Amino acid sequence: MDAAFKALADPSRRQLLDRLRDRNGQTLRELCASLDMARQSVSKHLAVLEAAELVTTVRRGREKLHYLNAAPINAIAERWISRFDRDRANALADLKTALEQERMSTDSSTFVYTTYIRTTPERLWQALTDPAFTRRYWGVSFGTDWAPGSPMTWTETGATTEDPEQVVLVHEPHRKLAYTWHTFSPQWAEANGISEELRARLAAERRSQVTFDLEAEGDRVKLTVTHEFDGTGTLQSMCSQGWPAILSSLKTLLETGEPLA
Repeated sequence: MDAAFKALADPSRRQLLDRLRDRNGQTLRELCASLDMARQSVSKHLAVLEAAELVTTVRRGREKLHYLNAAPINAIAERWISRFDRDRANALADLKTALEQERMSTDSSTFVYTTYIRTTPERLWQALTDPAFTRRYWGVSFGTDWAPGSPMTWTETGATTEDPEQVVLVHEPHRKLAYTWHTFSPQWAEANGISEELRARLAAERRSQVTFDLEAEGDRVKLTVTHEFDGTGTLQSMCSQGWPAILSSLKTLLETGEPLA
């Protein structure tokens, strides 16, 4: 947390984070164009933010895209804001936003979250694919042989969903895993207390996909989760709030033996 607080103390770095909040997934050139700073200065500030894990990067061909990473801020919130106080803080933040009529840009249709887990790539891979693990920190289990192109069944709160487009995309053991998101069936909605109106909106969106990248770094593994949406907002908003809790529980399970309550 020391690195995060030190990085946030500089107004220029906070400005960079604001730019990524407004539009995530920018190149260095795009960030420089929106700021009154020399390219070298922007590069140095980004290096500090990356070291503090407040910014994570993803390679797309020859481009290096920068994403705001919520993991350190989420860790701060977990440490000092109780569950009850968090609800009140969120309510006040929502009221402030409504009164000021501020809206975050929805230009970016990609959610990226990076966390570091004290474990091995093999153990983390098992936690991402083995139903005995996924049920503990996620409440979800998968039925598949994990071969690229193979169908997947999702079972959550007693409801199982399957669809021809619900498939494995990439399977590179201990390195990379990707699959399409589940189908929003009436059974799934009923089991999870989702209204038919909300379910219909979710079902109308282009099917999203999630990718897990694993990189060993000493006695830790860097896990980057990239969830790509169609940008319409409904599923993106729900998943962007849900991923930090799921991944915090995964990290806690692997490092302590017990998931978050």
